[in-house]
Amino acid sequence: MMSARGRDALRGYDREVNETTPLAPSDRIAAALFDVDGTLVDSNDAHARAWVAALDEAGFNVAFARIRPLIGMGGDKTVDALELGFQGTSERGRALLARRKALFLERFLATVEPFPRAGDLVAHLHARGLRCIVASSSSPEELDRLLALCGAQRYFDHAIEPEEAPESKPDPDVVLAALRWGRIPAGDAVLVGDTRYDIEAAHRAGVRTIALRAGGAPAGDLATADAVYHDPAALLAALRDASLGTLLSRARAT
Repeated sequence: MMSARGRDALRGYDREVNETTPLAPSDRIAAALFDVDGTLVDSNDAHARAWVAALDEAGFNVAFARIRPLIGMGGDKTVDALELGFQGTSERGRALLARRKALFLERFLATVEPFPRAGDLVAHLHARGLRCIVASSSSPEELDRLLALCGAQRYFDHAIEPEEAPESKPDPDVVLAALRWGRIPAGDAVLVGDTRYDIEAAHRAGVRTIALRAGGAPAGDLATADAVYHDPAALLAALRDASLGTLLSRARAT
């Protein structure tokens, strides 16, 4: 059983709710799993632009508008979804992914800003006794730079490495890996993300979700999340006056 500090960990209002999702007692919540891109940092458009540039170099004219809705799934699955004539796990696919990453780090990372209070949100949950784990399909090199931007690195207990999660989102591997690493039952964790791929991955692993709208996903993409907030600052503000159990109970009553 977790400490009294952890029992009040996740709180809030300003939510949309999946009425069919069962609730766990608030005193069982032991971990907050975090996506990073579009959740803690405003990077989704930058990733889409890196994809457009990498594809252009490879001879593919793919519009930003086609790429943008795919941001949030794993890069290999993005290649598959684009139907380029090769798979994301093929040699050509891996070369394209490597070039996209390089372009993002070299050209587009400089345009990325943290969302307001993103680091404070993770710090707050950490201080309340929750284990904070990065559950992202992004590469370690990208994650290191992005977490540094929002000042959240020191509050995370672990970041899932690619070898721990063979299949990327929306497959549940990264969420399951986080649960395994922390020895946390699925019902004792919450994933904070910003896309339907986060929600699908979490729910397939039996984990509830809090979605953030600031990442730019259409409202319909977040409709199955257990709660929805605007951004980390809104969630942090809500966390100051109610327990996670109260948050979800209020949301279900809305």
